Amino acid sequence: MAEETNKCAAATEKGAQKKGGFHYAHLIVLSCIVITCLPCALVLSCAGIFFTPVSDFFGVPKASFTLYFSILNLAMMATLPIGGKLMATKDARLVLSVSTILCGLGMFGMASCQEIWQFYLVGIVLGVGVAPLIYLAVPTLINAWCVKRVGFYVGLCMAFTGIGGVIFNTVGTSIIQSGAEGWRQAYFIFGIIILVGTLPFTLFVVRSKPSDKGLLPYGADEKDAEKDEAASAGASGAAQQGVMAADAMHMPAFWAIVAFCGVITLNQTVYQFLSSYALSFSETLPEIAAASGVIASSAMLGQAIGKVFLGSVSDRSVRLGAICGIVAGVAGVLLMWAFPAILVLLLAGAFLFGVVYAMTTVETPLLVRSVFGSRDYSNIYSRVSMVGSLMSAVAAVFWSLVIDSAGGYGLMFALSIVCMVVCLALALFALAHKPEAQKE
Repeated sequence: MAEETNKCAAATEKGAQKKGGFHYAHLIVLSCIVITCLPCALVLSCAGIFFTPVSDFFGVPKASFTLYFSILNLAMMATLPIGGKLMATKDARLVLSVSTILCGLGMFGMASCQEIWQFYLVGIVLGVGVAPLIYLAVPTLINAWCVKRVGFYVGLCMAFTGIGGVIFNTVGTSIIQSGAEGWRQAYFIFGIIILVGTLPFTLFVVRSKPSDKGLLPYGADEKDAEKDEAASAGASGAAQQGVMAADAMHMPAFWAIVAFCGVITLNQTVYQFLSSYALSFSETLPEIAAASGVIASSAMLGQAIGKVFLGSVSDRSVRLGAICGIVAGVAGVLLMWAFPAILVLLLAGAFLFGVVYAMTTVETPLLVRSVFGSRDYSNIYSRVSMVGSLMSAVAAVFWSLVIDSAGGYGLMFALSIVCMVVCLALALFALAHKPEAQKE
């Protein structure tokens, strides 16, 4: 105990020296940005640019090739509980570096496939590799390293899945169009970018927790600057405050967040059909159909800005963050549904829908932290995320069936609004049913 106290006191001294200046937590944030911008964006956000060229090269329906992406999501779902346990008990450098290597090797594997079934096997490798990176790395590291501006930093880091997508979709498309097998070169180059760009950070910069560097979390020294030992003990206690996963799973709030994660992921997938919605007006509103790509980009911009916005709002109130996200999403859907002929309103609607899209990777982890604390965070969040990953594997098929039904896009938008209202109710229920230990 004396040794622990000395460690905390030393951490307090070092933390105090960092007040108002550079803190190692900023390098952790940078590492998280690299993780989301490179492996996460290249594996997930850029997957779509390969669907047509690879399908055409092998002469198969797109569904035959894109099945690998569903397998990837199922592999993520199966990996998350193990990943959560590893992030909680092992060195984050090891877990995230192995995950990065799997993503890089997976890209090399995609470049080398000679039969469609081989893509399915590689999809498993990519799913196992990317799961800890997209679901666990950012919330777990930011949660451990920061006691202030947690929401802002989570939102900022997750925004780079979209920013990376914008950058590398353009780069990848250019490489793909360079030749008949340009898609192979694109996959190979993406693999190199993942390994060369990410491993230096996961190996040499990332640390699991501030005490690994003899520091307090960012912002902890500002709470009680005049009482070093008290601040140290308080920060130490805060880091351990919360509920264990085994106990959380017996609480209604846990299942409310699980349902929230599943439904918000289902709703997020509507984004994939916004371009198709615009193209459905080819006969009646050709100028709207011609802007289908711009509409998708508007939603992606809304997603990137929305992540930072919702994170910042949630630093003040997670409840308010959830309300803002859902209100933006409902307003966006109503604009797109009611005014398809007015391009500026259609773009505004797509942008606002991007904000609710951002809730999937920002509001979900912040809900878990707010309701269950930090004590067993990675194990709880990994279990919640399993449902989101499973939903990702089936959501596109669900919305395709809805669109092909008699209700068409109108029914899709109506169900989207229902999904968002349900999500808000679930979020508010979870926040209202925090365990007693988590109520101030």
